[in-house]
Amino acid sequence: MFISSLRPAFALSRSTQALKHRVTKSKAPVHLKKVTTMAVSKPDNIPDGDFSNYFCTYGYLYHQKEMLEDQVRMQSYYDSVFKNKAQFKDKVVLDVGTGSGILAIWAAKAGAKKVYAIEATNMTVHAKKLCENNGVGDIVEVMQGYMESIELPEKVDIIISEWMGYFLLRESMLDSVLVARDKWLKPGGALYPSHCRMFLAPIRSNQPSKKYMDFQDSIGNWNDFSKTTYEKYGVDLQCLSPDFEKEQTQYFLQTSSWVDLHPNQMIGPPKMLKEFDLHTCTLDDIKVLHEEFELTMETKESNGQETQVSGIGGWFDVHFRGSEQNPATEEVVLSTAPDEQGATHWGQQAFWLHPSTGVSSGDKFKGSLHMLRSKENHRLMNVNITFSHNRLVDGQLYAAPPRKCMYNIE
Repeated sequence: MFISSLRPAFALSRSTQALKHRVTKSKAPVHLKKVTTMAVSKPDNIPDGDFSNYFCTYGYLYHQKEMLEDQVRMQSYYDSVFKNKAQFKDKVVLDVGTGSGILAIWAAKAGAKKVYAIEATNMTVHAKKLCENNGVGDIVEVMQGYMESIELPEKVDIIISEWMGYFLLRESMLDSVLVARDKWLKPGGALYPSHCRMFLAPIRSNQPSKKYMDFQDSIGNWNDFSKTTYEKYGVDLQCLSPDFEKEQTQYFLQTSSWVDLHPNQMIGPPKMLKEFDLHTCTLDDIKVLHEEFELTMETKESNGQETQVSGIGGWFDVHFRGSEQNPATEEVVLSTAPDEQGATHWGQQAFWLHPSTGVSSGDKFKGSLHMLRSKENHRLMNVNITFSHNRLVDGQLYAAPPRKCMYNIE
């Protein structure tokens, strides 16, 4: 797998991004499995841009395997269905973005009388085979197409979907779930998951310093390359130096990182940034997010020493509560928070600070986060974080000038 030092123009799937992180971290060679042309051929119903930018990666079985290997993901969805079998019994279920078909199979095995499993890619061929081989082919109807344009023969009681991306909203797949809700969910019907929350926390790490060193190395390499090109070939490249530096700044310093944080890397308690009720939120609610936050530092340093805040970490959780009319018997929570056992395939997103900031217990970061979709690719996100470091001195908080940081979630 080639990992470019340039900012990618497409949205790698979550599993690809997690694999990319592990490749970068381990430096071990990765041999991608050969797949049939069926997996990567473009279905007629998917626009060229959205297929090449997004859907094509989910047509590979090895991508599906990466997600199926995530035990937190699997166990949470499994429990949400089988600990609530009474809610699925004799119900009509819609699985949005079925992929391999695993959620549709579970819904059928839990007692659903009919399951419509919608998938945009040719993974539908594998999903059908899997459903038939697991004895639910007569209950699960796998349908290929855009959820936005699919026509079902009836309304549904439950919509189940694993739609979450990095920092919850990357990939913009929630759009499809909300469209399905408005068009096909019966009054009082339930969504699985039904609620979701986004969190922030101050964190520490040595990654930002390495990122900055890599950035400096890249600029130094360009200068050497530019000098050599002029000396050997008489072409002066220096007029492109500002453009190259901007490009590398975006990649090294303004792109959030997939990270596997340990809880002891948090320098203060996490704070909820935003909560969504998927039964009531709208497309406008998720297209642009603007929320204020306040992060309080809790450090272990003594004798006036400061702890360095390297960045702000972000993650999410989702809750399976059912609906008011059809509540879950047992609520299940899927969390992607820092964990001693390691990260899910979503990991966390780190918004690094360049430079880091020294803090003491009681200090606060007060600010706002503004997130909207990239103009170049609506499945990627642009994030602007503005905050002031409020220092606690003799029981009083003194605010430093605001600091503005820009990031891309890719």
